[in-house]
Amino acid sequence: MAKTLMKGNEALAEAAIMAGCKLFFGYPITPQNEIPEYLSRRLPEVGGCYLQAESEVAASNMLYGAAGVGERVFTSSSGPGISLMSEGLSYIAGAQLPVVLVNIVRGGPGLGGILPAQSDYSQATRGIGHGDFRILVLAPSSVQEAADLIMDAFDLADKYRGPVMVMGDGMIGQMMEPVEFKTRKKAKLPPKTWAATGYKGDRERSIINSLYLDPLKLEENSWRLKAGYDAMARDELRWELFNCEGSYDVLIAAYGSTARICKTVIQMLKKRGISVGLFRPITLFPYPNKQLYDAAQKAKSVFCVEMSTGQMLDDVKIALEGTRPIQFYGRTGGIIPTPDEIIRQIEKIMKGEEVDKR
Repeated sequence: MAKTLMKGNEALAEAAIMAGCKLFFGYPITPQNEIPEYLSRRLPEVGGCYLQAESEVAASNMLYGAAGVGERVFTSSSGPGISLMSEGLSYIAGAQLPVVLVNIVRGGPGLGGILPAQSDYSQATRGIGHGDFRILVLAPSSVQEAADLIMDAFDLADKYRGPVMVMGDGMIGQMMEPVEFKTRKKAKLPPKTWAATGYKGDRERSIINSLYLDPLKLEENSWRLKAGYDAMARDELRWELFNCEGSYDVLIAAYGSTARICKTVIQMLKKRGISVGLFRPITLFPYPNKQLYDAAQKAKSVFCVEMSTGQMLDDVKIALEGTRPIQFYGRTGGIIPTPDEIIRQIEKIMKGEEVDKR
């Protein structure tokens, strides 16, 4: 299939359609507005429905209803909008409903700004809303990977019966790259016997619910959800190793757009005889702890680079269990770190010095 030059947001939208999604409920917010704009035109062409809700709160409850009848449903937003959806997402998780959401991250907190950031990492990986639940989080670092992951996300949401997030940033959403929409084999997924599609006396009634007044039943539901998260950690971990053959002086831990910049850094330093590797988590939750630990054992130190004040840093520390020194460099507020900035910090690490705070 020929490649098409597309903006990241538009590629995400088209990939959702190719994954079988015909329903989108959401509300505009920069820098992801091209997703609903694109779907408002494309979904009617494939017999689907685009509906701009009156708010993100309303959109999240529309997702609940549509997912409850077994449909593949989709929404997209950015940090403040995801916050407003958090109550509904907790209900969706508690009711075990498959929903796919995209967060094209902007700077924060508050209204912040509309430029790229990675400052929603903790929001995404620590459960998003109230209650004892988590969501599977996938982080692309290219437009092609974003399109591939959104198609995977629909299958994963159906497999685990819960919300799955694809988390990019303003740079992934706004950049243009060639994309190939690959034909895929249909995933083997269990039938949606739980869906509330109408009771005719031929099966048990399907009740979509997240309210359990009996504490024992609520506890049972919570442990059922936990078993799913454990299965994700066993079967769905994704990561990339770059320039990690043999040993190296420094291992960079970075994801998404930042990891792309770090690959340029590694190639620049290689010409100077400095060996630096990259560990890029693709699943942010569950986090590939063991894989990072193993990669770090071949390095003298680990260098975490983010477009935030250090949110993934917590997971890097957990993964390494104190076995390697860790330093951090971050830019936030919509400022993207440059290769030269990162190289200067690596030079400091090589000299045994502390890196700059920003």
